[in-house]
Amino acid sequence: MMKKAATFLAGALLCYNAAVAQSTIKPYGALPTKAQENWQDMEYYMFIHFGPNTFTDREWGHGDEDPRIFNPTQLDARQWARTAKLAGMKGIIITAKHHDGFCLWPSKFSTHTVRESAWKNGKGDVLKELSAACKQYGLKFGVYLSPWDRNHPAYGTPEYNQIFAKTLNEVLSSYGPVFEQWFDGANGEGPNGKKQEYNWQLFHSVVYREQPNAVIFSDVGPGCRWVGNEDGYAGTTNWSTLNVTGYEPGKKAPSQATLNKGDEDGEKWVPTECDVSIRPGWFYSDATNDKVKSVAKLLDIYNASVGRNGNLLLNVPVDRRGLINANDSTRLMEFRRLLETTFKNNLARSAKVTVTDIRKNNTAVKASYLVDGNNKTYWATPDGVQNAGITLTFTKPVTFNRAVLQEYIALGQRVKAFTVEVLEDGAYKEVANETTIGHKRLLRVPTTTTTQVRINIKDAKACPVISEVQLYNAPDLLADPEIKRDKEGLLSITCASPDPELHYTLDGSEPTFTSPRYSQPFALVEGGVVKAKAFIHKGKTASSTISASFNMAQSKWKVLAADGKAGTAANAIDANPDTYWTSGKGAFGHYPYELAIDLGESLSLKGFSYLPHRDAHTTFSGIIYKYAFYVSNDGKEWGQPVSTGSFDNIRNNPVQQTIRFPQAVTARYIKLVALEPAFETDHDASVAELEVLTK
Repeated sequence: MMKKAATFLAGALLCYNAAVAQSTIKPYGALPTKAQENWQDMEYYMFIHFGPNTFTDREWGHGDEDPRIFNPTQLDARQWARTAKLAGMKGIIITAKHHDGFCLWPSKFSTHTVRESAWKNGKGDVLKELSAACKQYGLKFGVYLSPWDRNHPAYGTPEYNQIFAKTLNEVLSSYGPVFEQWFDGANGEGPNGKKQEYNWQLFHSVVYREQPNAVIFSDVGPGCRWVGNEDGYAGTTNWSTLNVTGYEPGKKAPSQATLNKGDEDGEKWVPTECDVSIRPGWFYSDATNDKVKSVAKLLDIYNASVGRNGNLLLNVPVDRRGLINANDSTRLMEFRRLLETTFKNNLARSAKVTVTDIRKNNTAVKASYLVDGNNKTYWATPDGVQNAGITLTFTKPVTFNRAVLQEYIALGQRVKAFTVEVLEDGAYKEVANETTIGHKRLLRVPTTTTTQVRINIKDAKACPVISEVQLYNAPDLLADPEIKRDKEGLLSITCASPDPELHYTLDGSEPTFTSPRYSQPFALVEGGVVKAKAFIHKGKTASSTISASFNMAQSKWKVLAADGKAGTAANAIDANPDTYWTSGKGAFGHYPYELAIDLGESLSLKGFSYLPHRDAHTTFSGIIYKYAFYVSNDGKEWGQPVSTGSFDNIRNNPVQQTIRFPQAVTARYIKLVALEPAFETDHDASVAELEVLTK
């Protein structure tokens, strides 16, 4: 009897162990660290670009600026932190050292710092003030240090890596906890004509030694990765995993398309950070005070970043006073109010939740956890079940237009495909068909009233582990006006929202409901600034103000000569950014390429603007980096160029570039010469729009 009892007990124990083993969820693939999980939960935080470029109106300084120009008269880091806190952000990352080498703290390893500036007679320390302000307002503090240094004499030598490592150590050991260390791979020519060979292993070791919980950003992480564009848009498919072996930040990084969507089954967990500026450029400029992104645009970016398994790093540049401009802070508050209104009432909390499959013998897994508002609890299917359904049933019809799904990422990213369906007239109707989920997937769906919503996991890498399903009914948002002008100078204003009243101004003032009402296109041949706003409900509800600046209309312009595909040259002066001139992807040779234009009359020219061609957020072709610009009075003799240089940061941020001449020149003919491409693998050049400045 004793032997039988022992045998029975042993068998029962084996069955129990088998059941426990079956109920335990095995992690899948590359996994996040605890620091990466905490980082992903932050979702939304502020970038601040600040330095000599703020005072020189440049995007990339040359490192030869007089440090005394840095002299903010009202610098208040508490105002920055207070603005970020009120905007709903969770932290601030500051450009402690940009490419010009200027240090926002009195570094021992540089002579190009706040110590040499006029600010506070050289006694100031921006990092000290900001880290204290972040602590006061409960925000996390992060730093950007560019390894490229256009000022330091050792740049381009092996010695420089040690200097940069000491500089990095100086910052990371002096200002308290750092949640993110931001690197980019920018690499310019050193004084000896050689590019710097960065020692990334050394740099990372400094970060891990001084700030073991910091997430390191670069093209390839290792903590988080660049999204592949500076528009703030992650891919509609976005894996948090990435293949990193053989890659480095900068020109040795994976393709921008790969960075945008990640690698399915990538070897490392390197989630996406989406960096974008609230203005067209990264540093403050008076010229962009009326170019702050609208609430509708910010919402679109939020949905395409946080809503696509990424974090949103929104740049808000500090102005020359040392304050966040009122235009920027006002827009941030408007945006926060919209987010709070949108995500205030999770309708799914009142639903009865049923699932097609559930893992047994695991008390950590419950269907009810899907709607408990906690992304650390979850539901999961048994092993081997990689497609399943979740149904939300309501006692009364609910109306929604947003759906949010989250995976429990501590166990890996798993879902490859899913759909959302609603019960309508006794049958299910599909309203969304998507791929990845990850930390968070936010869907805009048609406004629907129903008593049942069904989420179908169609495919997964392993048993799906879902932490949250949420439904919201977001308020209608009045679309922004769109301002366009054709080649003849005829200006039109449109709006996607139904039946708004459109009002505009031409004198730079803010449009109101009493401003001139737009009814039909009108001529604006000489150019100027147009501001427009959409109104509904008799002016009680308004869109953001949209501003557009126009130069002289191109009605008299003709192509004089063009390299490459000459038949496309007229596209560069047709006032349509969707068409472009191209040299033909290398079919006609290599750089340089020329595009010459007859303006039709002699004009006093104060500069020019170049709009690069772009197909989408992740596809660019023929972007010009280095250029020379010539003028002529007869179209034959061109003399020396009136402007030469490079379009700073155009590779990552291909927006319209405006170049002003040192002094005005009178000419009838202009010629743009493309000297070097933004991408080394590009052999072609392209221009979406070429314009001249006459004001």
